[in-house]
Amino acid sequence: MYGMIVTAKMNDIDPQARLADVFARINDIPQSRLHELLPWEWKLRRAAQVAA
Repeated sequence: MYGMIVTAKMNDIDPQARLADVFARINDIPQSRLHELLPWEWKLRRAAQVAA
């Protein structure tokens, strides 16, 4: 858990928002798409959602 929080902070991501989203999605996401939950991928997708 600590590693996820520190990694989020290092990537300028709100740790609480990322953790909540990852924990909500991790059970339903196929293994082939787990890379989407990595901090840098998560940040790109989040930015695209906000811009849309």
